[in-house]
Amino acid sequence: MAQLLILTPDGANDVLPALSLLRHRIRTIPAEPAQLVNAPSCDLIFVDARVDLAGAKSLCKILNATGLSVPLLLVVTEGGLAAVSAEWGADDLVLATAGPAEVDARIRFAIGRKSETGATSKISASGVVIDEASYSAKVRGKALDLTYKEFELLRFLAMHPSRVFTREQLLSEVWGYDYYGGSRTVDVHVRRLRAKLGDQESIIGTVRNVGYRFNVYDEDESDRVAESVQS
Repeated sequence: MAQLLILTPDGANDVLPALSLLRHRIRTIPAEPAQLVNAPSCDLIFVDARVDLAGAKSLCKILNATGLSVPLLLVVTEGGLAAVSAEWGADDLVLATAGPAEVDARIRFAIGRKSETGATSKISASGVVIDEASYSAKVRGKALDLTYKEFELLRFLAMHPSRVFTREQLLSEVWGYDYYGGSRTVDVHVRRLRAKLGDQESIIGTVRNVGYRFNVYDEDESDRVAESVQS
């Protein structure tokens, strides 16, 4: 039996009717950022995205930015399925009309996956440590003050070391298909990210006429690169 938290904009108790047939403990609170400060502890969070998709997406990003440590599941209608993407940061989604067996299985699988991956939520390479759980990053032990998109860009590149991505691919993967800005946005964020990396800026490499990649160095080589930048 799990402790479940439901975030819904209208305080409705019928967000996921199948839950009433299960033995989990359920708490429902308004889907407002101010309510999250004193939100009760839980094993899993449901976000009601049945009506206000834009609001649900923003709430998911806020939850992830605060270092969410429990699974995040979206409750959607069939018509809302097309709007949901990986950019939302949810672990899974479930239709509001799903039966109790399906809902219970998704809860168990989500909690199980989270517990298995909890110990491996850090990416470490070339002197950079990225903590996905707390949405923080350090270079040579020094904390980086990154915006949400700067963090997402660094994390995405670090997750695919040495692989080159075009600006269009980065726009799609980091900003999402619903972003209408130009590829210049990528260049601006790379420039700002490099500035914050300081003498480790070469970690974000440029492949002329192609795009960007995360360069992988061992510790000694990383030191030599940093010294060459300083000189």
